[in-house]
Amino acid sequence: MSTPSDCRFTESHEWVRTDGDIVTLGITRFAADELTDVTYVELRPAGTTVGAGDPIGEVESVKTTSDVYAPVSGTVVEINDAVVRDPSLVNSDPYGAGWLVRLRTGSTAPLEGLMDRSAYDARYGGS
Repeated sequence: MSTPSDCRFTESHEWVRTDGDIVTLGITRFAADELTDVTYVELRPAGTTVGAGDPIGEVESVKTTSDVYAPVSGTVVEINDAVVRDPSLVNSDPYGAGWLVRLRTGSTAPLEGLMDRSAYDARYGGS
């Protein structure tokens, strides 16, 4: 699976896709591969307000547990219940069915400073 062109990427390997003021967030293929088999996902519930850089959940694998960070301030409007029930979706389809949360944000402007696909691929090998 190639890195999608409609996403932005953080240094901590989260991807974001915007649709108006809604930001969908997940972890990248690179992160999923580094974690190996994801066994547990815990996410902040809908209605939670987060600031940019705040943890919005954690992903646990057979190797380690990693926090997932919000790249923008907002309110959690939806969590992916499917990935909570079946954490392997993070490994099998990180940019699709393996998304984690949706945030409503007042401004997507901070996302412009994140890496685009070519910058992320150049740094992390097109994962």
